[in-house]
Amino acid sequence: MTQISTHNSAALGWSRLPSSYAIPASAPALDEAQQYCAHLARTHYENFSVATWFLPKRLRQHFFNIYAYCRISDDLGDEVGDTAASLVLLDEWQRELDSCYQGAPKHPVFVALSETVRQFDIPKHEFSDLLTAFRQDQTVTRFETFNDVLGYCHYSANPVGHLVLYLCGYRDAERQQFSDYTCTALQLANFWQDVSVDYAKGRIYLPLEDLRTFGVAESGIAQQQNTPAFCAMMKFQVERARDWFRQGLPLIAKVDRDLAIDLDLFSRGGLEILKAIEQQGYAVLGNRPAISKARKLALVTRAAMSKCFRMSLGASR
Repeated sequence: MTQISTHNSAALGWSRLPSSYAIPASAPALDEAQQYCAHLARTHYENFSVATWFLPKRLRQHFFNIYAYCRISDDLGDEVGDTAASLVLLDEWQRELDSCYQGAPKHPVFVALSETVRQFDIPKHEFSDLLTAFRQDQTVTRFETFNDVLGYCHYSANPVGHLVLYLCGYRDAERQQFSDYTCTALQLANFWQDVSVDYAKGRIYLPLEDLRTFGVAESGIAQQQNTPAFCAMMKFQVERARDWFRQGLPLIAKVDRDLAIDLDLFSRGGLEILKAIEQQGYAVLGNRPAISKARKLALVTRAAMSKCFRMSLGASR
C-alpha cells in the first residue's frame, strides 16, 4: 500500500511540473545534457544570465549545470503544491544525486553535473544540503528565533556560495565563512522582501520572538497591516541583514577579479533590495519592494565598466 501511495505521489508531483523535469528511462549524451542545463539557466533567471557575462568562458557551462540543479531542486520543493508529493520527488532527486556520485545518473542535470563534480572535486553534501532545506520547507513553516532562521540558511543558501567557490578554485574555510555571510544576507533580503509572498505559501521567516518583542501579531501579517510596530520590526530586520552583508564584504578582496565582480554585483543587488524596503517605509505587506529596471541596469553597467577597466590595466602591463 505504501509503495502504491508513493508511486501515486510521485506521479502527481511530476504532473505539476514541466515535463522536461522528469527523470528519463535512459541517460542522454553529455553534450545534450549540457545543452539542457544551459537552456534552463538562460530562460529561468535573467540575473543569473547577466552574472555569467563576467565569468570566464571555461566556467560558464559548470555554472549552468549547478544552476539547473538548484532550479529544479527548488521547484520540486516549492512548485508542486502537495507536501507528500514534494517529499517523494525530493527523495527521487536525492537518489539521482547519489547515482551521479556513483557514476550512473539518468537525468540530464546529473549527467552534466557529474563532469562538474569530477573536475572540481565537489563534496556531495554541498548539493544534498540544499535538499535538506527544501524538505524542511514542507514541514517547518515558522522559526522561533533568529538562530533558527540562520540554521535554515545554512542549508538553503550557504551551499550555493560554496559551490561557486569550488568552481573558482577556492576550498578554504576562511573564504567559505565570508561567503556564508553574503549568502545568508541575500537570503534574508529575499525573506524581508517577500513576507506577503511567503505568507501566502503558509510560511513566516520572520523570527517569532521578534514578532512578540515588537508587538506584531501573525493576524496582522495575514491582513497585510503595515502598522508602526510591524514597520519598526522590519527596520530592525533590514539593519540586521545589512550587518551580514558587511561581514561578507572582505571576500571580494580575497578572490580573483572575475569572481569579485560577480560578488560585488550580487551584494549590491541585495543591498538595493534592503534600500527599496527602507524607501517605502518598511511597509512590505501587500507591497513587495523591487529594484527598478533603471537601477538594475546601473548596477550591471557599473560591473561591466569595472571589468573593462581591470582588463585595460592588465593589457597595459
